[in-house]
Amino acid sequence: MLVHPQFNPVALALGPVQIHWYGLTYLVAFALFMLLANARARQPQFANAGWTRRDVEDLLFWGVLGVVLGGRLGYALFYKPGYYLGNPLEILAVWKGGMSFHGGMLGVIVAMAVFARSRGRRWLEVTDLIAPCVPTGLASGRIGNFINGELWGRPAEASLPWAIVFPQSGSDLPRHPSQLYQFALEGLLLFALLWVYARRPRATGQVSGAFLVGYGFFRFVAEYFREPDAFLGTLALGLSMGQWLCVPMMLAGVLMWLWAGRQPARLR
Repeated sequence: MLVHPQFNPVALALGPVQIHWYGLTYLVAFALFMLLANARARQPQFANAGWTRRDVEDLLFWGVLGVVLGGRLGYALFYKPGYYLGNPLEILAVWKGGMSFHGGMLGVIVAMAVFARSRGRRWLEVTDLIAPCVPTGLASGRIGNFINGELWGRPAEASLPWAIVFPQSGSDLPRHPSQLYQFALEGLLLFALLWVYARRPRATGQVSGAFLVGYGFFRFVAEYFREPDAFLGTLALGLSMGQWLCVPMMLAGVLMWLWAGRQPARLR
């Protein structure tokens, strides 16, 4: 049976300055986004529309803003609304932890809408460009979760070769390394599928719709192996909060993909 090594969350300390592993995974995520988004911007359908490296840099700025604000507000609203309504200033205490992917996604959607309006571009054109570039960032974040020993999985059979004991969970039960499952599914696999799908010209909005469906599906599956939040447990039908948030996400993705495919060619 494997035991999580309980890594020191601080990767490097230079006097009073501490660099955390999780911060490094964010830097890796941003670097990968720049690399991939610039590659997307050079593809004919975007290069012919005038996309430049400066546009990608501005996209990253707005995206980071959307992720941080949306992720924190989403966590407060989706997971602990009662607590944060009574302690609204605690929402600003991001250093205490608590971020929601679904909230971060909504924050990015708003940020991309602001960016699109400022550049006179269609919102779905912007989201189509960035959609295949997001999964590698998610993969990087899941590695950060694993290093920190957080968001561990549900109990697993001790005979499972890759079952891991997470001492941080307060028990010696072998568990699924759900962070690594999510790294593989919503990170690497989703990236490969979207990158291949988006290489050919698609109707505006279809790549974004495919991302919503793909992420929602892989996250829904991974949640069966991830320990639900202790303060929430499972909800109706035995599903976790993460799974319930994926349902409207997948439905929206399907509707967006179908709608985009039926638009006149001049709007694509």
